[in-house]
Amino acid sequence: MRLLERVKMSKRTKLLNLLEAYTPSAQEQECKKRMIQFVRNHEDCFERTLEIGHITASAWLTTSDFSRFLLMHHRKLNMWVQPGGHCDGESNVLAVALKEVFEETGLTDVEPVSTALFDIDIHHIPEYKNVPAHDHYDVRFLISTPDKNMIVQNHESKELKWFEFNDQIPTQEPSVVRMAQKWHAYISSQNMPTQETRKEL
Repeated sequence: MRLLERVKMSKRTKLLNLLEAYTPSAQEQECKKRMIQFVRNHEDCFERTLEIGHITASAWLTTSDFSRFLLMHHRKLNMWVQPGGHCDGESNVLAVALKEVFEETGLTDVEPVSTALFDIDIHHIPEYKNVPAHDHYDVRFLISTPDKNMIVQNHESKELKWFEFNDQIPTQEPSVVRMAQKWHAYISSQNMPTQETRKEL
């Protein structure tokens, strides 16, 4: 492999390693295959100038005590989703997810619960103004922040909201519902007290 080709591939290696190590749910198995193939085939996969689609990164944001999670009512998509966005050439997708949390919520005291992937999804973005329809190959991380932090809404959302542990999710979007289920499962696997248990203490 030529030097230039090795350099181009090295930018994608960390993401490919994350994807290869990721154990998908039944709903994500085909997504994992497609995403790996997409990254291997497109050296500019982190650039939004790749009009057929590009890698994006987002966060399932939880309070440090795992009592609440945050969603944003996305202005352009008009639906409740997790914070996230474009890589714009940055191949460190975890860094992108953390940056997007700051830009879309104003939170600065955040950290990954794990550096492994939490969820993956490929979703279609409809045409908007002069941007043609395309796919987002989204990688998600579980990220936490102390409960005391305040959130600041920016222009990308109609609303930011913390939801309690047992609140009903305000969307039927399959991947958002799946992440909520994974979050509940993670809490159970760590033997963390649920909100109902906390009220009893």
